[in-house]
Amino acid sequence: MGYVRIQYETMKTFSNAVFQKMGFTPDEAAIITDVLLTSDMYGIESHGVQRMVLYYKTIKNGRIHMDSKWEIIHETPLSAVIDNHFGVGQLVGHFAMNKAIEKAKTSGIGIVTVRNSNHYGIAGYYAKMACKEGLIGFSVTNSEAIMVPTYGRMAMLGSNPIAIAMPAEPYDFFFDASTTVVTRGKVEVYNKKGEELPDGWTLNSKGYPSTDAPDILKNINEKNGGGILPLGGATEKFGGHKGYGYGMIAEIFSSVLSMGLTSNHTHIGSTGGTCHGFAAINPNLFGDPEEIKKHFSAFLQELRESPKAEGQPRIYTHGEKEVEAYARMLKEGIPVNENTIKEMRTICNEYGIDMDSYLGKLEFE
Repeated sequence: MGYVRIQYETMKTFSNAVFQKMGFTPDEAAIITDVLLTSDMYGIESHGVQRMVLYYKTIKNGRIHMDSKWEIIHETPLSAVIDNHFGVGQLVGHFAMNKAIEKAKTSGIGIVTVRNSNHYGIAGYYAKMACKEGLIGFSVTNSEAIMVPTYGRMAMLGSNPIAIAMPAEPYDFFFDASTTVVTRGKVEVYNKKGEELPDGWTLNSKGYPSTDAPDILKNINEKNGGGILPLGGATEKFGGHKGYGYGMIAEIFSSVLSMGLTSNHTHIGSTGGTCHGFAAINPNLFGDPEEIKKHFSAFLQELRESPKAEGQPRIYTHGEKEVEAYARMLKEGIPVNENTIKEMRTICNEYGIDMDSYLGKLEFE
């Protein structure tokens, strides 16, 4: 399956146009586009523009309520709970993290949870929002149930990523990872490529290891059993119970505190119901933020300079690869899968968009 490289500004203009045609305002389209393209620019294909078709489908099937308005249903100086009334996730996520940032700047910490939402992109986008303001950022979300709990055979938790970002030099610390071995989006990418999944990623409906991407996705969609393994794998021997526990932490800070739908009750019929959690922490609660930043940066440099395993040229700290990927994508363009282009063309045909006028003639590698 081939790929084509599309320059960032070209894809940004095209994506903004598509989301406006879907019914979003220019400002809303810009936020959604920024979340998706940030993922692509960080080298995370699974949550980038290949997800455009997800929003198209969930608007069509009614899971995203285009006329909904979020509502703050509980608030204190340090916290808030928001009901998104099944609107799109990126917009309420952007609002919720800004609310947490505002509280952190005023009171030192802000924690905001959201219920009755939909897919919000990469968790790290929101953690970075706080980091750019000199704060420690944290974000989690649940999702459609894809994670099989340790020793189970039915998906009960979502990919349930945990993201944290903290200011540092020369690179901010930036950690964003699902609590499953991989995300559903990664399985979708393998499915688009027509490739078998690596061993150790997924279980079939009977709880046996599987490398069959179409079957895994079908079982997740139809709630037939099976799904993706937690970090650490299928048993406690290599720490599967730890990934399962991390997934529960994300569930607590998204669906439980918001009194929303837990992962196993989301995405049933025409209901989405994803829940999110956001936090911003002001380092000034603990002293001089610049001194804390210097202290942290020194430790990160010690990690990078620590002894390397034989044959290994480099030790990365979290966030370095994303910085390098961003620079590379700006220069070379964003790689977009041929099947993703086909999906985009279907969307464009639906909304009367001349895709070629935006993207030009595409040549696949």
